Amino acid sequence: MAKLHWEDFTPGTVTVYGPHLVTREEIVAFAAEFDPQPMHLDEAAAASTLLGGLAASGWHSCCILMRIIADGFVNKTSSMGAPGVDEVRWLKPLRPGTQVRVRTTVLETRASNSRTDIGFVKCLFEMLDEHDDVLTTLVSPLMIRRRGAGALQ
Repeated sequence: MAKLHWEDFTPGTVTVYGPHLVTREEIVAFAAEFDPQPMHLDEAAAASTLLGGLAASGWHSCCILMRIIADGFVNKTSSMGAPGVDEVRWLKPLRPGTQVRVRTTVLETRASNSRTDIGFVKCLFEMLDEHDDVLTTLVSPLMIRRRGAGALQ
């Protein structure tokens, strides 16, 4: 299968990837290793927190989002990584038993000023639950290899 290149992305394009069912076990396992706060580890302790119950770490949400988009499209592109993340927002708790999807909107594309073989595809990624409520948003420019004049093939 031919890889997608920078030229294949158009601002305004919206695609949905997933789903992924989030389990209590994965929430607790992630939290135990990477974010051991009470609201991510134990229902009783989580009940008295601002979240009001067990919820995934925001960083866990970002990892799930990354897996969904990697499987959905990133691994099918000529991806060269990303220079960072512009913005992350955790809008609603991600609870055990929630089935999530990621809606990806291409916000803009631009050619690199310094490297003719790279273009940037800025995307808005929205993690949605089964009711289409937005739980997490992430905005990031992806670096995608260009095809055509001056681009490395």
